[in-house]
Amino acid sequence: MLCLALLAGGCSMFRHKGDTIDTMPVEKLYSTAHDSMENSDYSAAEKAYQRLIARFPSGEYNEQAQLDLAYSQYKDNKPDDAYSTINRFLKTYPTHNHADYAYYLRGLINFDRTGGLIERFVQRDGAQTRRDQGFNLQAFDDFSELSRRYPNSDYTADARQRMIFLRNELAQFEINVAEFYLRNKAYVASANRSQYVIEHYQQSPQTGDALAILTRSYIALEQPDLADQTKKVLALNYPNHPYLTDPNWPHHPSVWRRTIPFSGHH
Repeated sequence: MLCLALLAGGCSMFRHKGDTIDTMPVEKLYSTAHDSMENSDYSAAEKAYQRLIARFPSGEYNEQAQLDLAYSQYKDNKPDDAYSTINRFLKTYPTHNHADYAYYLRGLINFDRTGGLIERFVQRDGAQTRRDQGFNLQAFDDFSELSRRYPNSDYTADARQRMIFLRNELAQFEINVAEFYLRNKAYVASANRSQYVIEHYQQSPQTGDALAILTRSYIALEQPDLADQTKKVLALNYPNHPYLTDPNWPHHPSVWRRTIPFSGHH
């Protein structure tokens, strides 16, 4: 009997020392998950955070675990899972102390879905490219909402820089399409795309290209007055634009001209 009691006690002690994610107290479980995340073992971190959220459905550890879970999924290249997790968090805790970080992370998830869109433009079909544009638009909206809600957040300055990059990338996509229409003599379509850039992306570097393509489109459509007016606007605002000295510009798709990657850091 004494041996059995000692054996049982020993097993009990062993189980206590060897707690699993199903038996650990919340503090230890969160520490375990956080250590895995810090060591870039994102798969293990995900499992631990998910178990913590299931076992302890309320409290500060649960809330922080949801944020950390979204980040671990994002780093583990699971953007759909990460996006769902962060959306649930924002829906449940819209005024949380770290809601600004949640908006920033949501923007990063979409921002990184496409990588170098312009660099890979010619390697993708139209459906894929349009889908990438949707991610870029959503990322822009996420960063915009962060900037609007939390103008003094530590994440806002970086978000605004990413918004500038995204604005230019969205404008470049429209220029690529406008050039495609121009080369294929669809002049009404090229004019419409160029006009869209001028109206919606006025501060982007691509506005000069849009004015040049619009001028060529008007010439082809036999609208000399509109062409002359547009060219004057181009000369006034972009006096060094290549179209002003080369009326056949552009000679090739602009996708090969602009391949400047974003230089920010997560």
